[in-house]
Amino acid sequence: MKLENFPIEIQPYLIPKETGRLIYRCLGCGGEHPIKKLLYTCPDCGQVLLIYDSDFSRLKKIPGDLWHKIFDFRRMLTIPALKGIYRYHEFIGSVIPLKSIIYLGEGHTPIIEANSILQEMAGVKFYYKNDGQNPSASFKDRGMASALTYIQYLIQNNIVSDVLAICASTGDTSAAAALYASYMNPHVTSAVILPHKKVTPQQLSQPLGSGAAVFEIPGVFDDCMKVVEALSEKYNVALLNSKNAWRILGQESFSYEIAQDLEYELEKTAVIVPIGNAGNITAVISGFLKFFEAGIIPALPKIIGVQSEHANPVYQYYLEPDRHKRKFVPMAVKPSVAQAAMIGNPVSMPRVIHLANEYNKKAGEKCTFFVEVTEQDIMDWELRANQNGHIACTHGGETLAGLVKARQLGIVHADDVAVIDSTAHMLKFSGFQEMYFENRFPAEFNISPNPELINTPTFVRPKDLADIPLPGKPLAGAKLDKFVQRVSEDIANILELKEV
Repeated sequence: MKLENFPIEIQPYLIPKETGRLIYRCLGCGGEHPIKKLLYTCPDCGQVLLIYDSDFSRLKKIPGDLWHKIFDFRRMLTIPALKGIYRYHEFIGSVIPLKSIIYLGEGHTPIIEANSILQEMAGVKFYYKNDGQNPSASFKDRGMASALTYIQYLIQNNIVSDVLAICASTGDTSAAAALYASYMNPHVTSAVILPHKKVTPQQLSQPLGSGAAVFEIPGVFDDCMKVVEALSEKYNVALLNSKNAWRILGQESFSYEIAQDLEYELEKTAVIVPIGNAGNITAVISGFLKFFEAGIIPALPKIIGVQSEHANPVYQYYLEPDRHKRKFVPMAVKPSVAQAAMIGNPVSMPRVIHLANEYNKKAGEKCTFFVEVTEQDIMDWELRANQNGHIACTHGGETLAGLVKARQLGIVHADDVAVIDSTAHMLKFSGFQEMYFENRFPAEFNISPNPELINTPTFVRPKDLADIPLPGKPLAGAKLDKFVQRVSEDIANILELKEV
């Protein structure tokens, strides 16, 4: 829709201008630093950073109902830079000009209401937000669109050149980083570091297909992250893990889209996300806080972080009810089907602690919760979801299991509405479904297939047929007719079909 066709009173707001004053703020010493240089940690104390708009108050001058119209009308624009996460430009990268924005189709992922059977199983009305419909088939594209847009902005302003982007990954981060970096050839190249044999074949194929340099090392994600941190401290590379605060900004769009899709009414709403490196839950909390402070939403939803019992350092931290006595302890993780969440020392843990406290203060009550689930529940609920019309990945199984656990614990009530996160496309993790159906999970996963959920193909080959079709040797005439008749009869018998 062309700009001149919108209501006159809304036209001045639809194309965002470069405004605001973005800064890095340290969560340790509180120091502030300009964004003209890509920083990952505070130069003064080494703690992680968040990006703040020191002129955020200007956004509060626009009434909430006008913001609703801005975003709702902006949804109809055909300008590529505003079709993705930068629909919320004022809240994500307000200083970035539209010419610098990279858009590959990320964002706008749908929330799909579960059918009545699945909602009855869960005991509450809920939606899946399917982030597997992003370009690289995971939620990571939100953060990469932001991080690489910022790098493009630096390149266009001759602040950096010939950038090597690097990340550690359990699969999805590397796929997204490699995809967005390849779009920026020849100015940006990419390298990814993966834990050897800890990434699914489908996920491994993605950075390779995008042309990234791929390195596999012994250990788990936490070991890969240490190597990437060492490289970023010593060499001129751009780190693209969620330690990069620009990643967090992009992933905040997840919250903004939920608010818009639910007509900005978030009372009696719960949002459930899995926790790995803790960047996603950081972004979700931060996004809702910004919309609340700007008056765009009148209430803050409950935020529920979910972890497997095989990798649950955040859950363990919040087991202590007295926040002054809590102590974060990194852990050695065990194998998990929720591979992206198999992280024992989340980089964004300080951000979670800081923002969860802020969130609960603003809400006037406890609104952030953390639950753990079993590996068995993750797989069982993923399969139940997909057998009821969804395309949930193992992390989508983890969030559904987390919703069920939160319902049992009384965190989520029967009259609430929940939105749960499926972070990636289920086909990335199809190998785990095969292992489940074939009952070949190694013992350390603690998964025993439920016979009611197992589904395997049935080979139909009538024994009394001498002639069957083969590649390059098709049947014809009476032989083909007989083959079709006998196979049809056998399938009808298996399915117990009745003749018309």
